[in-house]
Amino acid sequence: MLVELSITWVVALNVLAWLVIQFGLAWAFTQIPVARFDPGGTFALLKNWEHGGRIYERAFAIKRWKDKLPDAASWFRGGFAKANLRDASPEFLERFRRETWRGELVHWVALLTLPVFCVWNPWWAVLVNAAYAAVANVPCILVQRYNRARLLRLLAKRTETMYRLGLNQ
Repeated sequence: MLVELSITWVVALNVLAWLVIQFGLAWAFTQIPVARFDPGGTFALLKNWEHGGRIYERAFAIKRWKDKLPDAASWFRGGFAKANLRDASPEFLERFRRETWRGELVHWVALLTLPVFCVWNPWWAVLVNAAYAAVANVPCILVQRYNRARLLRLLAKRTETMYRLGLNQ
């Protein structure tokens, strides 16, 4: 801890900092063109151990709770609501896939801000902030990865169906 503050100020600063970080990142990322978010990059690609997203169903029972999480992107102009699949066209599914990577990145970057809290928090409060950061961001990361896996399966089916019907271009 570099700055010594009373517990009241520590709590107030922590709450304010997390609000600014979470909402600031959500807003800032909605300002970046969706084309900049490549879900085919090394970090974004689904890994073999994710079993096409099924690991999230088995290990985390994600279907039971994923719809209860807020989607802050829809709160900002230019944000992309990810609660419903409004269209099944390959173009929309690809856009949705990119948006899941955008959303996942917001939460990874939020987690990466945790060292900032070492400036004014005693060690035990840094642990409290780390717990908050995990609870607030890790479930969202899991949902984004799960949804991306589902979208990839749906995209593959749609593309295969269009090819079989001779509708591909």
